[in-house]
Amino acid sequence: MKNKDAYPPKISIVIPIYNEAEALRTVVAALQDVLDEVDISYELLCVDDGSTDDSLEKLIAAQTECNELQIIELSRNFGKEAALSAGLDHARGDAVIPFDADMQDPPDLIPKMIEQWKAGFDVVLARRRNRSSDTWLKRATAWAFYRTHNVLADVTIPADVGDFRLMDRKVVEAVRSMPEQRRFMKGIFAWVGFRTTILDYERRERHAGKSSWPFWQLWNLALEGITSFSMLPLRLWSYVGLFIAVLSFIYGSAIVIRTFVYGVDVPGYASVFSAVLFLGGLQLLCLGLLGEYVGRIYGEVKRRPVYVVRRQYDPESLKPPPSPLE
Repeated sequence: MKNKDAYPPKISIVIPIYNEAEALRTVVAALQDVLDEVDISYELLCVDDGSTDDSLEKLIAAQTECNELQIIELSRNFGKEAALSAGLDHARGDAVIPFDADMQDPPDLIPKMIEQWKAGFDVVLARRRNRSSDTWLKRATAWAFYRTHNVLADVTIPADVGDFRLMDRKVVEAVRSMPEQRRFMKGIFAWVGFRTTILDYERRERHAGKSSWPFWQLWNLALEGITSFSMLPLRLWSYVGLFIAVLSFIYGSAIVIRTFVYGVDVPGYASVFSAVLFLGGLQLLCLGLLGEYVGRIYGEVKRRPVYVVRRQYDPESLKPPPSPLE
């Protein structure tokens, strides 16, 4: 392994892009300003995740002015987790930093991350001090997700830590070696482990555009995270079924004893109807949960690729061909 101080290594900044045309020029310029001040070589790897605006065209235009800018164009929109996976697969740096194009994460934290990496840490996490830039609903749901996930799952995800982090090459290779087709990257990052430190920061308001993460997609991502790293929901329903069976046995025994003592009376239809609805609802909920896990198995066994690359752009490919007279 080469000495990091003697040989300034390359840093790869991976930026998933989906309809971020308004912010791209600012993002590239801000990252260039920060990284040019650090005595280290770098690349900016933008992954266009099937944008429907002119994000790709603006990236190509910016590439003529930035030799460090590389572009991966996916064949359609596969989702941020797939775009991030594509970035990790194509990144060439000795360390990789995922970075969101909304500019809510500060680029000026990157030099501090690099310092901690050179100090010997394999992973440098960026943690928000607060979520004041989010709506109250997003703050509440984020709080509930992290607490619920960390209670149910075998792997603990650090609260208020997003994809913004620095990962050493060996961490990236460990992540890439994991064969999941349906990927919950925060959980995968936490699962691989390695020596980790945390930097706290203030998250900013979104620079431009609007979020492409509606509540329903966030809910599905949260469900994906819990079912990817925990079998407890399935086990829980076994305990629920056992508890209801014990209660039913106790209640049935009480009815038999009362019949022997007081004789037969007319049972209440309301209570029977409520019990049937309650147990039917539990059964459907259990089937839905079981179906979620079976669906994950179905998705995995097909072994489809996580993403498909349509084209890769680099500055050399955009240069005009040499003149025949040269």
